[in-house]
Amino acid sequence: MSRVPLSPTPRSTINRNRKRAATDRAALDALLDAALVCHLGIVVDGSPVVLPTGFGRDGDVLYLHGSTGARSLRLAERGADVCVTVTMLDGVVYARSVFHHSVNYRSAVVHGRARAVTDEAGKRHGLRVLTEHLAPGSWGHARRPDRRELAATAVLALDLTEASVKIRTGPPADDEADVAAGTAWAGVLPLRRSWGEPEPCRLLPAGTPVPDHVRGRPALG
Repeated sequence: MSRVPLSPTPRSTINRNRKRAATDRAALDALLDAALVCHLGIVVDGSPVVLPTGFGRDGDVLYLHGSTGARSLRLAERGADVCVTVTMLDGVVYARSVFHHSVNYRSAVVHGRARAVTDEAGKRHGLRVLTEHLAPGSWGHARRPDRRELAATAVLALDLTEASVKIRTGPPADDEADVAAGTAWAGVLPLRRSWGEPEPCRLLPAGTPVPDHVRGRPALG
């Protein structure tokens, strides 16, 4: 599997808080593999539109999908510039001053022009990547898309070459005077993510067991 290093361009270069920029491609891969939802940004009729959507990564390619009737996806298929963002919130940073309150996070911004995946084999591959990212084990457990469903689904492939990653970790960055004053509590309140107990569909036959790929799903990154 190939690995393309992050190669900053004018629009993917981090200018604010540059010390938080991650230059290692592994940081981008780890974030994309941990997150479940991205936001797809595109300009429609002169106005920006930002849509939350599922995604999946296969090597250097990010796969997105949606209805073939969605105007935003049709524009993306025709070569419009898109911007995809992903954010994982890891904690709230409580500082001694309101000004220095912050959050610990991992974020990525991907720029580019998406490629429409139109052949059946390519579509099935992209949808498998998406499905296995969001619900691992489901591609081999549930019924796969038929030709009618494939025809109604648009699949986009976006190269990950033009991307930036920004990460904040650690305690608050308070002014020395506020630290010396010691008048307020300061620290980090971590955010933990975990899966709940599976809730079976009411139409399932009584006693249908929860499959291992659902019950045994690992904790979120």
